[in-house]
Amino acid sequence: MIRFILVCIVVIGYLILSIPILLVEWIIGRFSPEKKDISSLRIIQAVFRFILKITGAKITVIGEENVPKDTPVLYIGNHRSYFDILLTYSRCPIRTGYIAKKEMEKIPLLSTWMRYLHCLFLDRKDIKQGLKTILTAVDKVKSGISICIFPEGTRNRNKDELDMLPFHEGSFKIATKANCPIIPIAISNSANIFEAHFPKISPAKVVVEYGKPIYPDELSKEDKRHVGEYTQNVIREMLIKNKPLTEK
Repeated sequence: MIRFILVCIVVIGYLILSIPILLVEWIIGRFSPEKKDISSLRIIQAVFRFILKITGAKITVIGEENVPKDTPVLYIGNHRSYFDILLTYSRCPIRTGYIAKKEMEKIPLLSTWMRYLHCLFLDRKDIKQGLKTILTAVDKVKSGISICIFPEGTRNRNKDELDMLPFHEGSFKIATKANCPIIPIAISNSANIFEAHFPKISPAKVVVEYGKPIYPDELSKEDKRHVGEYTQNVIREMLIKNKPLTEK
């Protein structure tokens, strides 16, 4: 319970104390938007790494060399925990925006930071607005900003993490329209940090594996038509392979 309290203190404390930082970042952005983007990214990454240290999670990272350092990508991951965002965002090499649910746009300060980081808010109930968000994400990628999305659409609460929810194929239009590689991310055992024994935070063994880039245009006609299913199978294979690493 102590870890949970400490994480809450850090999150709430940072959001309040970061108000002057937001102002400084805004001023920097007036003169150099890209410098503001990079500094905001590094600040949040440092905070996320600190929070992960508090959780005591033992994190194993595999395949990070598969992530391009000089070109934007579409990150696709399975989603079991709120901590999936911290686990992945803290390792992004270049500017990266996440696609989050519309409800998060209402949270003061947090939503401001998310906009600074090029995050987009998806209204899952409005198809027209959802398409608009996807097209905005395409523009982000074309401008050099990676996008990360968890295409299950919500946290998967199934008992077996291999039992993933269907991937929404619409998410993959970001890659096909922006002509960028897809980086599959398999996140193993992250629910055991928090969700599996709410409200306690436990030092779970977590594995984050980055698969080899998937280029939709290089897939067979059938796989390209169902690129979401294809990517999900790649992630499932990594989850199966890494399961023993979370049990040692």
